Amino acid sequence: MFTGFSPETVDFLWGIRMNNNRDWFQSHKQQYVQTLYEPMKALGKDLFQPFLARSGDILKVSRIYRDTRLHPPEPYKESLWICIRQDVEWWGENPCLYFEINPEGVDYGFFFWKPRTSSLEDFRRTITDRPDEFLSMLAQVEQSTGQPVQAVCYRRPKPCDNPALAPYFAWKEQISCVRHEDFGPDTFDSALENRVAEFFRQLLPLYDYFTRFKA
Repeated sequence: MFTGFSPETVDFLWGIRMNNNRDWFQSHKQQYVQTLYEPMKALGKDLFQPFLARSGDILKVSRIYRDTRLHPPEPYKESLWICIRQDVEWWGENPCLYFEINPEGVDYGFFFWKPRTSSLEDFRRTITDRPDEFLSMLAQVEQSTGQPVQAVCYRRPKPCDNPALAPYFAWKEQISCVRHEDFGPDTFDSALENRVAEFFRQLLPLYDYFTRFKA
């Protein structure tokens, strides 16, 4: 059961940012396990409970170790995250709900990082055929969360005959609805889980909508 992070969690995150080397990590490994990794696993397990009855969704908890072949010379990440998504080959091409903690605070919400070109083509065809379904879902999510759904756009937007859909024809990648919280007393309390769980619940229509365009 998740009971909250602690100021020691933040100390570790800043420590690994300033001392990204094996010697420092080994001398602080217990701090990592007790104040960051185990609480993150507990949070992920709690947040995933509503998804257990759903088909295809899985929970992933990241680890601190980098693939040094891709990220030399730093061996460790300076953040940790959990991700709820479909069981797919590469998460970056598929929508997810996530929670991340880093030295600046916590971020959580919906993210669709690098949709395939074919996924975006399917998306544009679908909203063209059923515009009211998409626009209604989007309005509901933005109203319930109080957050905009945003994306990085093409420099040259795709042509669109429907002015109401034109902004969404421009979406290219990093489709997101994310909330950020700076560190404070509320971070170090189990109520953080309730806020994230409620945000995920509000984002579920968005997640389900884009899951149909999974790679």
